[in-house]
Amino acid sequence: MTVNNIIKNKPYLAWYVKDPEKLSEESVLEHVLNYGNWDDVQQFIKVKGLDETANLFNKSLKNKRTNYQPAIKSYFLRYFNNNHV
Repeated sequence: MTVNNIIKNKPYLAWYVKDPEKLSEESVLEHVLNYGNWDDVQQFIKVKGLDETANLFNKSLKNKRTNYQPAIKSYFLRYFNNNHV
């Protein structure tokens, strides 16, 4: 299974994207964290691993523009940086 299968199986996570199967892993993670439930998050982590998921999340935060909701960003900053170090 790949992370894109998460979006393929749950297209409502990226309802406004024309071709959600072509999303990057960073974008899939953003959609899962913003619009998914805890099981979706755990499925992403199961596929990529906690360290790689944390790296993708932290890498995406370095971009000038992110679409993370403030509460989501705050929670997962703590979650990933406390769990994988």
